[in-house]
Amino acid sequence: VQLQASGGGLVQAGGSLRLSCATSERTFSSFLMGWFRQAPGKEREFVAAIGWSGGSAYYADSVKGRFTISRDNANKNTVYLQMTSLKPEDTAVYYCAADRYYSGSYYSSEEYDYWGQGTQVTVSS
Repeated sequence: VQLQASGGGLVQAGGSLRLSCATSERTFSSFLMGWFRQAPGKEREFVAAIGWSGGSAYYADSVKGRFTISRDNANKNTVYLQMTSLKPEDTAVYYCAADRYYSGSYYSSEEYDYWGQGTQVTVSS
């Protein structure tokens, strides 16, 4: 399964960005999808996850109310992360991930089987 993340960039604090993660995988709709991020010198951390149908979404406390995860199973096989009210502490490389066999730990990087290449998000103050 190949995941292609895009949409990162440089934005001022308070601004918005939308990340996308696309795949050609035909069984995309059966995967739990997640976003993680890693800032320089820090461990990779959970940001958000979405269930296979899009009916369940989970967020890290640090982004709750500012970020929204969604997915398009019908047409584009893509998961999105809409980020608003961005803060300098959101600066990181953002990775999308796919989980074929969900075991309940959506917040753990070990849950996921496939990873995208990462896209840089930089928020200036």
